Amino acid sequence: MTDASKDAPANIAPGDIGAPAMQSTLNVSHITTYRYSRAVEHAQQRAVVTPPGLPWQTVVAHSTEIEPGATHQHVRTDDFGNSVLHFMLDVPHDVMRLACASTVVLTPRWQALDPEASTPWEVAAQALRFHASQPYCPEAEFVFGSPNISLHPDLRDYALPSFGAGMPVIAGAIDLMHRIHADFIYHSEATEVDTPALHAFALRSGVCQDFAQVMIGCLRSLGLAARYVSGYLCTEPPPGEPRLLGADASHAWISVFCPDNGWVDLDPTNDMLADTRHVTLAVGRDYSDVPLLHGVIVGGGAHTIEVEVSVVPAD
Repeated sequence: MTDASKDAPANIAPGDIGAPAMQSTLNVSHITTYRYSRAVEHAQQRAVVTPPGLPWQTVVAHSTEIEPGATHQHVRTDDFGNSVLHFMLDVPHDVMRLACASTVVLTPRWQALDPEASTPWEVAAQALRFHASQPYCPEAEFVFGSPNISLHPDLRDYALPSFGAGMPVIAGAIDLMHRIHADFIYHSEATEVDTPALHAFALRSGVCQDFAQVMIGCLRSLGLAARYVSGYLCTEPPPGEPRLLGADASHAWISVFCPDNGWVDLDPTNDMLADTRHVTLAVGRDYSDVPLLHGVIVGGGAHTIEVEVSVVPAD
């Protein structure tokens, strides 16, 4: 995930929801082109390219085009509820192009949210722990470490100033978001897609993926449930508002779970709640669960990747 824009990110004051109050309709275009130094004889690919229908997100239209044409393709739902496209290419090729287009309607979802009235974080963490004879809590799956995010005392120590005794979980998470946004530098070349959260934390630098994974690691180190959200960010903010970091590329943010409010989406890269400028594509434990494209090829040699992303208002 990289960003060609070097504009300053949006800032919101502590406690400010910072979310637009109007419904938005966005057109998303994402084109990925692989160019190989020699022909690929066979390819099997897994792609996460279809936005889901959610209570606040309606998918009006979606299309996917694969060049060369796929020999076989099918769609399944993974363990996190994401729509995953599997396809096979049996035709020798030195260029592979995956073009996706979607139109989505986003409805504001945070007008009634009161971060100070959310569950105390200790209570939220306790509810996620296993207790004999108690009902299973599926959100507890997002409390544990994952391939890119380890639970570490350094992450816990960094998070604790935002979570004093009795601090409401959402208010604490928003304060943590403010601090990460202030303490970390957005740098498109500081990390790679497989950089662990702990390494990005030590650098205090990275891209949206790193901001998100560091924040998730901090929350999980306190026993809270947090998940990784991949998606897109509108490239054209309303008049008079700053352009956001993460535009013109895939974007990433986090969800933190509160028993009273469910999952609440926070964008630490831009210091705001994710709302009607953020198109949700998939959720997982970290980036490794939801890469756009992942697979196995026979042949190909060296390759280059070109990515074109556009997210604009439909009107």
